[in-house]
Amino acid sequence: MRRSPGCQDTDGTRNNSVDAAPYGSWPSPLRAADVAAGAVRRAEPRIADGWAYWVEERPLQRGRGAVVRVPLNDPEAQPADVPGTADADIRTSVHEYGGGAWLPLVSSDGSHFVLGACMGDQRLRLFDAQGCRESIPVTAEPPVPRAHRYADPALVPATAAAPSDGATFDPVTVWVREAHDESEREPRNEIVAVRLDGTITVVAGGADFYAAPRPCADGTMLAYLSWDHPNMPWDHTRLHLVELYDGTPVPGTDRVLVDGPALQQPRWGPDGELHVVTDAGGWWAIHQVDAGTAATEPILGDLAEDDSVGREFGIPSWVFAQATYGWSGDGSLWCTWMSGGIGHLGVVRGGALAEIHSGFTDFGRLAVSDCGTAVTVAASWTQRAAVVEIASDGTHRQLSDEEPLVLAPEDISVPRLVTFDSATARQAHAFCFRPANAAVESAPRGLPPLVVLSHGGPTGAARSSLDLGIQYWTTRGIAVVDVNYGGSTGFGTGYRNLLAGQWGVVDTQDCIAAALHLADAGEADPERLVIKGGSAGGYTTLCALTESDVFAAGLCRYGVADLSALARDTHKFEARYLDGLVGPWPDAEALYRERSPIWRTDQLRTPMIVLQGTDDRVVPPSQSEQLVGALASAGVPHAYLLFDGEGHGFRQAPNIVAALEAELSFLGHVLGFAPADDITPVEVR
Repeated sequence: MRRSPGCQDTDGTRNNSVDAAPYGSWPSPLRAADVAAGAVRRAEPRIADGWAYWVEERPLQRGRGAVVRVPLNDPEAQPADVPGTADADIRTSVHEYGGGAWLPLVSSDGSHFVLGACMGDQRLRLFDAQGCRESIPVTAEPPVPRAHRYADPALVPATAAAPSDGATFDPVTVWVREAHDESEREPRNEIVAVRLDGTITVVAGGADFYAAPRPCADGTMLAYLSWDHPNMPWDHTRLHLVELYDGTPVPGTDRVLVDGPALQQPRWGPDGELHVVTDAGGWWAIHQVDAGTAATEPILGDLAEDDSVGREFGIPSWVFAQATYGWSGDGSLWCTWMSGGIGHLGVVRGGALAEIHSGFTDFGRLAVSDCGTAVTVAASWTQRAAVVEIASDGTHRQLSDEEPLVLAPEDISVPRLVTFDSATARQAHAFCFRPANAAVESAPRGLPPLVVLSHGGPTGAARSSLDLGIQYWTTRGIAVVDVNYGGSTGFGTGYRNLLAGQWGVVDTQDCIAAALHLADAGEADPERLVIKGGSAGGYTTLCALTESDVFAAGLCRYGVADLSALARDTHKFEARYLDGLVGPWPDAEALYRERSPIWRTDQLRTPMIVLQGTDDRVVPPSQSEQLVGALASAGVPHAYLLFDGEGHGFRQAPNIVAALEAELSFLGHVLGFAPADDITPVEVR
């Protein structure tokens, strides 16, 4: 007999069974605290001198970022924090979304260091990885607190012609710097060279945005990207090349090598060839670039000739320091790609791509070792994200800390990929998760509620990995569909560009169509359909609730309610994003008003819970407060939670727990089920 997850014997086995518990009321083995504890964000693995490094942002430590390292040649070694980095909180606020806040360095005597940006003041500090010395500040305190921010670093290798002063450790690093000077209308972005004595040299400036400064192997050339408003980095960027001498630019040598379209990830190959990822052929693909003629050539042929291949080797650059390809010591090119919403890993040898079958379905930044292995953050439908080292035959070992399995395999809902019809003869894609809980003896009568997830971005994508936030619902008897609506990445440039001028339309249509598709198929209760989203997904959620009567409830996290307010009050990176998604501001002001849910609250009759962080600079709290005020005025049942100290996304464990439990309580109140959890009911006004 299967046993209930609600109680356990002293030997740890479950001692009750649940027969036909109502959907939503299933006693789940997964608590909100487990979701929070499992929300450790591991990212950006790098390899330096035989050591693997990565950063961990830990909800149980208020989301602080620590750099962690472990030697690759010692299978018994345990990962350890680089001393001082957890207290310093290694994170950057460039573009508000950050990424690329640190860089490992190795001195001539073999000592290891980490140069990282500290969240509190955004200054760069040098940390001794061995803990033999205290950290030291590298960049000076700016005139305005947190005014100078750094991201996306790279080490400039010493050049043969560079002068030597006898110093044993005087590396030059290049960074993207974002300067928030009070005298300027918006922050100034540039590429700078930074020495450990605090000397800073501007390498490139004048464009609105910069990314990916990448020196060649001998440090004499630097490739980098730039772009200007109103483009986003997945719209149109420029690939530059500039000559360097001892880490400083040679005057008059900066030139645009390739001007668009959506270029990303410039990297230098082992033979000195420059590469870049471009979507010129309709899919993001790796190209080799002739530095003399600027001609580009795909390393795997023109994928656009065969759309059925459907490989996407790039990802939208919401954060810095991403890498989907790199070379091993034998010259093999390792790479990751998306196909049908699923992640893949492979190696290119002799112009042919061979997939590596490792069992993982989701891959983060790729760091390739000289010995023919790759370190990445990988996950699957049944495994949480971990830092792993993968060999070319698919065998792998976990480098990050082992964590206890929160869910038994039989309690995990593994989705199926569904493609369904949407508006205007268009098809969209989604991952469909059925309720799963081994302790429930038999399914209750009727059909389960359904939560429709609308991801953020909106050029993001539904992740193809174990998400405890999704399993939180499915183990309680609630189905989930995670929608890759038109505009999502991973399905080619044409699909990603479906949101051009159509934000709030295409995404909304596809989320509604996903709900109706599953309801019509008899997989969800048509009277208990729910939509949930955060950020851009929150906007889609609000649009769906004001434009249709399909949904019985909405869960909105830091969502956009007023497009005009967002256009007037948001950060530089997205200040002109809406020009492409909606129309030029303020010329298209009438369309902004038409597309803004806040101006259609007379059509809003759907109960909603709204969650917001006080420190959100991307979608300011005023958006949520305006929405809540409209809900109150219209007499719509609602709840509102404002989390102090949280930004765009919740990082702190108590707030992650409170948000999930409030959403569960709210759905129980609206959909008519009693959660089995011992939680404090949310106040519904």
